[in-house]
Amino acid sequence: MLSLDYDDTLMAAAGHQAEAIIEEVKKKYKGNYIVAVEGNPPLNEDGMFCIHGGRPFVEVLKETCADAKAIISWGACASYGCVQAAKPNPTRATPVHKVISGKPIINVPGCPPIAEVMTGVVTYMLTFDRIPELDRQGRPKMFYGQRIHDKCYRRGHFDAGQFVEKWDDEGARKGYCLYKMGCKGPTTYNACSSMRWNGGVSWPVQSGHGCIGCSEEGFWDKSSFYDRVTEIKQFGVESNADTVGKAVAGTVGAAIAAHAAVTALVRARQKAGESEKISDTAGEK
Repeated sequence: MLSLDYDDTLMAAAGHQAEAIIEEVKKKYKGNYIVAVEGNPPLNEDGMFCIHGGRPFVEVLKETCADAKAIISWGACASYGCVQAAKPNPTRATPVHKVISGKPIINVPGCPPIAEVMTGVVTYMLTFDRIPELDRQGRPKMFYGQRIHDKCYRRGHFDAGQFVEKWDDEGARKGYCLYKMGCKGPTTYNACSSMRWNGGVSWPVQSGHGCIGCSEEGFWDKSSFYDRVTEIKQFGVESNADTVGKAVAGTVGAAIAAHAAVTALVRARQKAGESEKISDTAGEK
């Protein structure tokens, strides 16, 4: 697998040796190698905002991917453009999938992506010789198939209507939900809340900061990291338990009353039918 990074940080070799290895792999494994890309190519000024080995990164990227079996875009930069592509994007930083076409491209977003997710994607491809099932944004469903909100350990507080109202308040000390502080967990798909980071030690929400949605397309331009996600409804078990209870009881009571009314009507009709039958019989006699 080729690891193409504009600053060479992912390559074991460096300089001319690294360039030679890339050329060797491209020839020896033509059509059967995977290119892993970190960062995105800036297209403005003929790509001169990012130079790789004395050449525009976009040129090196296109040449390297030409005979690749598949491409993996590591991180939000390669997948979506991230902060480099944020408005007004003076360098025209562009996601890999908008530069490379005709090849399978797997987006593994996050700023950065989880290490176990990265190795999991590569392991899957090497083991089964196919790309994993992808969602509409080109992300592997096995890691980006659920919202962070769905597996968050603070979800119970969300459902109970218990929220952090300001940093370091009593709710924050008790580990209440960070939704009101701008947490994007309800609209972000990633494995952070189930796999966590640094070998499962922790993750942003556990450390007291809301999710910023870095695995979603265009997250940098959507809104402030501290703007509340709108149109998200919680159950509110504690805040309106009496109301919920009354509503449920009322619904059940109405259903029982309706059932009783229908039953009474059916019985009345049955009795009327039986009376008519008795009258007809008496008349015949």
